[in-house]
Amino acid sequence: MTESSLNKVLDEAADGIEQSLEAFTPRISEDEVGRVRSVSEGIVWAEGMGKVQSEELVSPGNRGSGLVLDILPEKIGIVLLNTPINLKAGDEVLRTGRILEVPVDESLVGRIIDPLGRPLDRKRAIPDDNRLPVFREAPPIMARQPVVTPLQTGIKIIDALIPIGHGQRELILGDRQTGKTAVAIDTIMNQRGKNVICIYCAIGQRSSSVARVVAEMQRYQALDYTVVVVAEGSDPPGLQYVAPYAATSMAEYFMSRGEDVLVVYDDLTRHAQALRQISLLMRRPPGREAFPGDIFFVHSRLLERSTRLRTELGGGSLTALPIIETEAQNISAYIPTNLISITDGQIYLSPELFQKGLLPAIDIGKSVSRVGGKAQLQAYRKVAGDLRLSYSQFQELESFARFGTRLDEKTKQTLAHGRRVREVLKQNQYEPQSASEQIAILFAVNKGLFDDIALGDISEAQRLICKTIEETAGLAKEISEAAKDSAVWDLMLEVIITALEPLAKSATPGVHPE
Repeated sequence: MTESSLNKVLDEAADGIEQSLEAFTPRISEDEVGRVRSVSEGIVWAEGMGKVQSEELVSPGNRGSGLVLDILPEKIGIVLLNTPINLKAGDEVLRTGRILEVPVDESLVGRIIDPLGRPLDRKRAIPDDNRLPVFREAPPIMARQPVVTPLQTGIKIIDALIPIGHGQRELILGDRQTGKTAVAIDTIMNQRGKNVICIYCAIGQRSSSVARVVAEMQRYQALDYTVVVVAEGSDPPGLQYVAPYAATSMAEYFMSRGEDVLVVYDDLTRHAQALRQISLLMRRPPGREAFPGDIFFVHSRLLERSTRLRTELGGGSLTALPIIETEAQNISAYIPTNLISITDGQIYLSPELFQKGLLPAIDIGKSVSRVGGKAQLQAYRKVAGDLRLSYSQFQELESFARFGTRLDEKTKQTLAHGRRVREVLKQNQYEPQSASEQIAILFAVNKGLFDDIALGDISEAQRLICKTIEETAGLAKEISEAAKDSAVWDLMLEVIITALEPLAKSATPGVHPE
């Protein structure tokens, strides 16, 4: 290129730039910037942000992320969602103009993330093309339909006596180390192959505890259909506060697609404690047990999002299993009573039963499902209709018999039968049973087929029944669907008697070895 042509090109470029500058009209954008007034543990007070809105996402110090919870005339209270380094008074606080959202996508399944959707499993980031607000309104009443479809937990005592349905909220409560998380994890593991997406939300748990739960899920292939949302005990209280809401938004994404979702909140005691810490640091007026006055609203707006949508809205469901820790078996404490009144029933785990080795340590007398038989297979009603009453009567009779009173033969037989019912209701962890197996076992114990079998052989008797049911073609499906078909019950009785013959022959008739 010659010098003259190069100069011509440069002149044309200069003319183009000059024309562009003349056509450019600068626009003034207004940003509201505040200043950090003070910093405390997980809380920031800022000023100079008169137009900020409640629950808006802000950025303290251009490095952190926070949620506006208090708006006062002279300052605003921000709860931190992470811990910015070297955040100090005088730093800038920028508004984002957005509310807190979480990424939702099919790729969430099988992942371990924090409440903001950031991966904790060292895998690729979650796509953020689709996002949902963390704090959402619960579906209106007219968008819901009754809870009538059973959600099988695989635990006999629950499926038979405290049934749970898709869209229900069933509270799990009990003292520390009584097996609350074990019941929830067993329920998750029993959803394998049932087209149910599970979300396990760990709130304020130790890292070792969460790692142990995740390891068990991986061992039993439950992580393939589960999302694990983790807010550890070392995380800021703000992150623990938003954790269950974020998990629920993820669940609502799948529910809106017509899928069934199970969410476990483990546990809401620590969630309430995190909110209490935030409220006290923000100088809010304390209420009962120093909890804030809106603690009931905080949990109710979370659990009211659990429902079963109408068919025209997709027919998806969100089932919630919140967990609460009691102290000294006090189920009438503030937080437990709040959640009992919000949920559709409770499963109470007794430390006394746990110490006796009666696992799962579920106290039938204090446990209830307010949905009841409406969300239960009809076949259960035939085998479990009188089981709760008869078992409660056995417990009273057993307590009376400990005084050493002479008992007649009928009373001894009642006690022997009750002990076998109690033995049948025992179940090891990570050993869920199908509906047909549970119905067959409960049918057998109700018919007295275990009465002549030694207590030590009851587990073997159950194994033989399950094996026979599995090997008999088509019987499992017929049992789960049986209601008034007497032929199915007669066939099942015949099959069970055949299965128990080896153990029945080894026992002496009329003698109940204890």
